[in-house]
Amino acid sequence: MAIIPITDSAELKEFCRRQSRASYVTVDTEFLRDKTYWPILCLVQVAGPDEAVVIDPMAPDIDLTPLDRLLFNPKILKVFHAARQDLEIFFHRTGKVPTPIFDTQVAAMVCGFGDQVGYETIVNTVVGAALDKVSRFADWSRRPLTQKQLEYALADVVHLRPVYEELARSLEGSGRAGWLDEEMATLADPATYRLDPEEAWRRIKSRGGNRRFFAVLKEISAWREREAQKRDIPRNRILRDDSLLDIAAHAPQDEETLGRTRGLSKGFAEGKVGASLLQAVKRGLKLPDDEIPARPKRERLPQGIGPLTDLLKVLLKNECEKNHVASRLVASSDDLTRIAADDKADVPALSGWRRDLFGKVALDLKHGRVALSSENGQVAVIKTDAKR
Repeated sequence: MAIIPITDSAELKEFCRRQSRASYVTVDTEFLRDKTYWPILCLVQVAGPDEAVVIDPMAPDIDLTPLDRLLFNPKILKVFHAARQDLEIFFHRTGKVPTPIFDTQVAAMVCGFGDQVGYETIVNTVVGAALDKVSRFADWSRRPLTQKQLEYALADVVHLRPVYEELARSLEGSGRAGWLDEEMATLADPATYRLDPEEAWRRIKSRGGNRRFFAVLKEISAWREREAQKRDIPRNRILRDDSLLDIAAHAPQDEETLGRTRGLSKGFAEGKVGASLLQAVKRGLKLPDDEIPARPKRERLPQGIGPLTDLLKVLLKNECEKNHVASRLVASSDDLTRIAADDKADVPALSGWRRDLFGKVALDLKHGRVALSSENGQVAVIKTDAKR
């Protein structure tokens, strides 16, 4: 049976009315972002317990208000897989984040599917179906969409239903449902998706510089972000990160000096955009001392903690495999280094369920209260006589 996308406002309203009493809906999107700053929403797929549709948000005159009401209904759980980009799209459209939400990618990591498991593997394991991913890189903005594309798009939300139901049962049975709360709270937080130009400098990796360097970097990064948002093109199409760092380091104050920046053309430096950029440099140079961003602090770690960090990596892998949870969800390599340096490090692994699973035994290993051994080809954690 041919799949016909919803292109009519009345049809969309009726579908959303039918789903208004559902306990959950599964949601997915198809979008393009390779040539724009803001994602272009090309398709929305929604499935209730008994019905699944493809919605065409690019259809002329379609009113997506009923879809928004459905997604923001607090009584309906919205189920996504790898939700972040989908939620960013809805936040950009409406200024709000659909809640409550359930991310099956995170749930799968809690349920022992591993760190890097893909959606196809989860579907194959839970549903026993093989996904046809041939349309993954299709141009979703072109119309008409082929049946192959529509089948691909719809399959994701159809299979997401049994995946969600199985993961929810597993979490409930293992008592781990609460383990998702922290991750879901982050995904539901509007601050996760706000793209504040004044904070753009924090995303740029810098090896250092004096305070004035960071003042200029802050201003020119904010300038680039505003330009990219205004012109709706990727920020690196305006100026690449290495060029920004070069400008922050040398603080050019005229067209000729700016034109010597690597990655910048003479035409750029002498045009209106270059003049606007030079104004941003001047703002950075004149920024009052109390408004200059603090230089990111680099923690001074004790010498010789590398071997201990390596031991903690082994322990983390062992404990996570034993408890069937993805290690990436428990602690990062940086977290382990910080634990090796400080018993009270401000890392997730030393609080909540992560502390119970790993943090406590990590500190025990650090202080010699337990040791790692090998038994029958497996790593074993054994208690020692140390009383520290």
